[in-house]
Amino acid sequence: MKRLFIVFIALMLTIPSFAYAHDVPGTGGFMSGLSHPILGFDHLLAMLSVGILSAQMGGKAIWKVPATFVIVMLVGGVLGMEGVKMISVELGIAVSVLALGLSITIEKKLPAFIAMIFVGFFAVFHGFAHGVEMPYLAKPEYYALGFVVGTASIHIAGVVVGVFFQKIKDGQRLLRYLGAAIAGIGFYLIAM
Repeated sequence: MKRLFIVFIALMLTIPSFAYAHDVPGTGGFMSGLSHPILGFDHLLAMLSVGILSAQMGGKAIWKVPATFVIVMLVGGVLGMEGVKMISVELGIAVSVLALGLSITIEKKLPAFIAMIFVGFFAVFHGFAHGVEMPYLAKPEYYALGFVVGTASIHIAGVVVGVFFQKIKDGQRLLRYLGAAIAGIGFYLIAM
């Protein structure tokens, strides 16, 4: 795994267009796309929740559920870029925070396919929000790469949190409390 990471970094450094895909004010490149899911609190909570939920499910769901989110999020991004009309995007994102938080709290292991449909539904809203911003950016492909990397990284962090808490004493209960807190924030976002 460490070797794979080193090869990835070396490859990125040898491709100048990726190495220089950093943000210049007003251009909106890689760093802008990367920061959107990280700095957007609603996006951050939803992404963490997807990772935690997949860790609670275990097995192949650990990678299938987050991968489904990322793929469907890209589809939502394309819809946003193409100017497709979608109503209540912000509400959909807020509901995703509530629903994903509740899923962690309930801790009922869904079949992976059902969980993939569940997270995929919400991924459309998150991707659409990203995609609506892309056409106004000078480098939309770098922005898209940034928000995909940011989203996947947050999913991985959520998986790490989920796995860690499952290994410690009373960790399952703590995860349920965390899920309840996330759901509470989702409820607040909906009520705003």
